[in-house]
Amino acid sequence: MKKRVERLTVDLSSYPDLVVVYLGMRVNRMTGLKTLFGFGPQISASVAANPAGLLRHENMVYSLFPMHVGMRQYWQDPETLLSWTRSDPHRQWWQRFLKDSGGTGFWHETYFRHGDIEAIYDDVPQRIGFAAFAPVVPARGPMFGAAARAGKSYSAPAVVAEQNLYDDSAQL
Repeated sequence: MKKRVERLTVDLSSYPDLVVVYLGMRVNRMTGLKTLFGFGPQISASVAANPAGLLRHENMVYSLFPMHVGMRQYWQDPETLLSWTRSDPHRQWWQRFLKDSGGTGFWHETYFRHGDIEAIYDDVPQRIGFAAFAPVVPARGPMFGAAARAGKSYSAPAVVAEQNLYDDSAQL
C-alpha cells in the first residue's frame, strides 16, 4: 500500500519583513584552514548568545575540496540584521577580514521577503551564486555597503567606511 506524500507549507504572515541570508567561507590557501576553523567557535558563540531578531541559524557544507562551508540564517527584519552586523563581535570580524582575508574568501547573498536582493563576494576566486550569471561590478561607491545594495536606508554607520578601506590611489 502506497502512502501519500505529506505536503506542508508555512504561514509567513507573522514575518512580513523576513530576511534570509546565505553566507559562505571558502579556503583559498592552506593558511585559510586556520582562519576557517578559528571562526567556527566564534560563530557558534554568537548564535548561542541569541541575538535579537535571529530566528534560525543552520550550518551548511558547500564542498570539501576546496573546503567551503557556510550557513543560512533567518532574520525577523532588515533592521535587526543590520543592527547585529554593526555590533560586536560581527563588526570586529568584518573589520579584520577586510584588512586580511587570511587565505579565505567570503560571500553572502541576502533575500528580503518583499523582493530586494543583495550580495557580496570578497576574495572568491570562482564565480558562484549570482556572480556566476549576472554582471559583476566593483563593490565601491553606492555598491559598497549591504544596506545600500539592497535599497535600504539605515542610520548607523557602516562597519567599515569605504574611505578607510581604500585610499584614493587604489585601483578598481
